[in-house]
Amino acid sequence: MKHFVSVGVLVVIVTLLVNAGLNAIGLMPPQASAQAVTIDNLFSLHVTVISFLFALIVVFLLYSVIVFRRRPGETGDGAHIEGHTGLEVTWTILPLATVLTFSALGAQALADTRRIDPQALEVRVIGSQWTWRFEYPEYGVTSDTLVLPVNRQALLRLTSEDVLHSFWVPEFRVKQDALPGADLVKELRVTPTQLGEYKVRCAELCGRQHAYMEGPVRVVAAADFDAWVAEEAALAADPVARGAKWSSAFGCVGCHSLDGQSGVGPTWKGLAGSTVTLADGTTRVADDAFLIESIVDPEATLVQGFPANLMPKTFSDKLTVEQIQDLVAYIRSLK
Repeated sequence: MKHFVSVGVLVVIVTLLVNAGLNAIGLMPPQASAQAVTIDNLFSLHVTVISFLFALIVVFLLYSVIVFRRRPGETGDGAHIEGHTGLEVTWTILPLATVLTFSALGAQALADTRRIDPQALEVRVIGSQWTWRFEYPEYGVTSDTLVLPVNRQALLRLTSEDVLHSFWVPEFRVKQDALPGADLVKELRVTPTQLGEYKVRCAELCGRQHAYMEGPVRVVAAADFDAWVAEEAALAADPVARGAKWSSAFGCVGCHSLDGQSGVGPTWKGLAGSTVTLADGTTRVADDAFLIESIVDPEATLVQGFPANLMPKTFSDKLTVEQIQDLVAYIRSLK
């Protein structure tokens, strides 16, 4: 009995030390949503049980090795134990009960994170190689920055324009895939609780620039959100400003530089109106017709030094005629 008491005390001590150590190293990023609280509570309970199981195994193992080791001069075998029915029943029932308990807790946590708020702000999240775009149908606003009012639930409707992506803001905890196809819209609910700036990341390998598929996220006060919506709506009167927004929202600036530097595609600085050399050696003036053709049918006129099959051929479907005209106006402004 004294051995069981000793081991029991050691298991408690090691459990507390391991649990405190794991919590101290900061396994999770800061909480920034109501859903994060529910998820972190369940995660913390997992860590506590993991600490106990680690202590249970390691303490029994080391205690047995040290206390019951063969002493000098001992040559006999230890006691031969066939089994212990009570112990075997215990280590079958307790793990089963633990698994069922965590199943129930996990189901409750899932229900809490998906609880519907009828006043939720709807945001359409569109992923594409390799950028994020956010549309606010209630306000007619499109942005490459996800701006959310604090303490108000946001209903994110996620889809993809090409391959499988996955929307993830670590501080919000929740994560959801964005699937290609108009009929495969996924939903994710998040209620931001902390003002600040965060990043949305793609958590699904989606191509060469997957690691750089990030987008800014801002959680602001309700009044600041209204001011941002008004400011974005005011951009509707300026085609150049709209074009600058589309170039970022649709990922154009990821391949075309704005400062004259060479990139995946030709730089946009000074492009409009210039004479460009094509892959076949001929030249052409980069007028509006050339720019529009390069957007909607990028394989029709390849610029020399830039191989084929780099630019997506889907912009004719992604962009409206007005958005294409806005992009051309923006390119013309980059003298």
